[in-house]
Amino acid sequence: MTWSADPEQLLLDPVVLTRLRGELDDDEGWLLFIRRYIAQLQFRVRKLRTGLLDGDHGLAMDAILSLKISSQMVGAARLAGMAWDLQCCVEAADPDHASSALPELADPHLLLISACADETAVSLALMVERARQ
Repeated sequence: MTWSADPEQLLLDPVVLTRLRGELDDDEGWLLFIRRYIAQLQFRVRKLRTGLLDGDHGLAMDAILSLKISSQMVGAARLAGMAWDLQCCVEAADPDHASSALPELADPHLLLISACADETAVSLALMVERARQ
């Protein structure tokens, strides 16, 4: 599976979600894991925004990796792909010039990532609600 930000990429990957559900001991653990992901999602996006706009290379990379890995774990394929694409851009930027390079990356990436994070959170919340019924 690739994690590139392809517009045709599924918002949520049912294979990953099914595998995660099987790896956790019970449905309650699975639901708790997803609820915690949803609860942390906006914090991760805000941390990413701060890292990019402040030109803080370390903070930006920490936020990107946190967003990418946690999204991969819950099957948020499109969001993980967006984080991967941004990671490649940040890694290509010169850390010595991060204060000017990173804010320039904010505009083309943050709006899309934020919108995708919102859509992902809503979709996961609906899935959690259906699973509880």
